[in-house]
Amino acid sequence: MPVHRPGTAAPLTPRTRRARFGVAGALLAALSLLFTLPGAATAADVPARGEATMGMGVAAHDGDTGQGPVGRATQTEGVDTSSHNGNVAWSTLWNSGVKWAYVKATEGTYYTNPYFAQQYNGSYNVGMIRGSYHFATPDTTSGATQANYFVDHGGGWSKDGKTLPGALDIEWNPYGAACYGLSQSAMVSWIHSFVNQYKARTGRDAVIYTATSWWTQCTGNSSAFGATNPLWVARYASDPGTLPAGWGFYTMWQYTSSGPTVGDHSKFNGAYDRLQALANG
Repeated sequence: MPVHRPGTAAPLTPRTRRARFGVAGALLAALSLLFTLPGAATAADVPARGEATMGMGVAAHDGDTGQGPVGRATQTEGVDTSSHNGNVAWSTLWNSGVKWAYVKATEGTYYTNPYFAQQYNGSYNVGMIRGSYHFATPDTTSGATQANYFVDHGGGWSKDGKTLPGALDIEWNPYGAACYGLSQSAMVSWIHSFVNQYKARTGRDAVIYTATSWWTQCTGNSSAFGATNPLWVARYASDPGTLPAGWGFYTMWQYTSSGPTVGDHSKFNGAYDRLQALANG
């Protein structure tokens, strides 16, 4: 039996040791459960404002089969970039067959891409047809306000045969509620506000980038834009799947977020001369 000297802590008996280990084990198990419970998100899961990238929610919400396009008609390869990509190796992409690009210009009315000049001008300088896109945050300011911010910070258009109409990236909210706290009708109104103002400023109908599942959830699968705005659909699979209501075909399809050189790769639904036609309006 252990000897207890006066002035020192009482020695642990085997029973005491077992009891303490049992309490510690229970605490560790509880902590493990806490951090593995579905939905136990922490602040670290939410990106900083401005860090949103095109399609960042697609794999998480719609999945990613890891398969690219199979048996498609003539299509033209493209990419999209943001500050996440830094300085892009445009000559490498061009030599691999990429002929067009969209570059993130703005987000909300609080962010501009610090790599915009290198990406927007660099793609043009190697021969690509390029355009810019705006990541929408419908919970911060109106659609018209964000369209103006976009046009004023790189989202304009010119009929030079090398500039695509601006794209509205409208998808899952990386900072909070998926639909930004808007009702389906309010979301449709916000999108109308953006695309109407963009056309008023540039003379072009903006491309709408979205995923069918988000569009269905957050606009009620509105068919209001199919007759005017080219569709850029996101789906990481061997085919684009069911399109949002109102569109009988897609203009572009983002089919992967893990392509070579730049992760986000897309197909323009046609040959190069049709891509030029879109650029020229």
